[in-house]
Amino acid sequence: MRRREVALPPSNAWRAPRLLVLADGVPLAGVEAAEVLSGGYFSADMFRVRAALTGGIGGWAATTAAAIDVQIALSPVGGFVSLLQGQVDTIGLDPVAAELTLEGRDLSALLIEARTQEIFANQTASEIATTLAGRHGLAADVQTTSTPVGRFWELEHDSLTLDAGTRATTEWDLLATLAGWEGFDLWVSQGALHFRPPAIGIAPMLLTPEDFVALRLDRALTFAGDINVTVKSWHSRLGSMCVASAGTERGGVVRDYVFVVPNLTPDAAQTLAQRKLDEISRHELLLRGEMPGELTLSPRMMIQLVGTNSIFDRVWQVDAVDRHLSMRDGFTQTVTARASSTG
Repeated sequence: MRRREVALPPSNAWRAPRLLVLADGVPLAGVEAAEVLSGGYFSADMFRVRAALTGGIGGWAATTAAAIDVQIALSPVGGFVSLLQGQVDTIGLDPVAAELTLEGRDLSALLIEARTQEIFANQTASEIATTLAGRHGLAADVQTTSTPVGRFWELEHDSLTLDAGTRATTEWDLLATLAGWEGFDLWVSQGALHFRPPAIGIAPMLLTPEDFVALRLDRALTFAGDINVTVKSWHSRLGSMCVASAGTERGGVVRDYVFVVPNLTPDAAQTLAQRKLDEISRHELLLRGEMPGELTLSPRMMIQLVGTNSIFDRVWQVDAVDRHLSMRDGFTQTVTARASSTG
């Protein structure tokens, strides 16, 4: 697998970016700074915009909904690139300092706020994802699946999508659960719902300590020894129990984790055990670095760190990228990553 070297922007670009914020399609006047936090683990990306408050507070005080598009250009002549499209959750007004603050989430908020009691037993996960994307005007970047969701519950119980007593779920929770069963990623960006397997075979971005303004590397000794994961499942239809396990062989203190999940086949239990092992093992090593802002890194990407001459020289999976854009301080970002199970 070839490595891809990082292409950081010229120093004058990240120190003096151009920032454009559209509110309901209209450029927001007096924008001073913006922050865009892109995260993984089925979470919404978030934004915070600070601007001068012009024309009094009356208009914004009466606003009940607003769409936001945060864009940036890294050169005086280059076009703007959208970092986030979303909706405003909170409007902050400071008439004394004449300052406006807008905070909110990306378009996944449309699904997060949508409660559902629908039954999808005869549909596949990809059909459900496509339906829900279209319902909210999102394009569907969906990998086709073949298993009806009723098969996941074996006895065709629709416990996730039925209102059991006082419980209901959201469309986002439903998709996150289905993505977990299929081993998929789930996120929203550029007006599209993405529901697909993790990217495999893409060359990691090559980074050295010199690419960072500040870099912290942590090792959690709790996870430094061996890890054993056991999955136990009683299959109601077959009337049988299966036990699957996965573990590391590194030596040291052994930590055992047991998960009890109903109605799994032996193959499904083994797949789940390996997945849980990978998830737990990733918590041993953590990378957090501040660096000049750029537009390539995103959650789920891989980076290859070299030059520390230690166990930290390895492949990492990006968990989050927190970008800060300021007319005074320029364009910087903080990257958080954990050791990849493939690194």
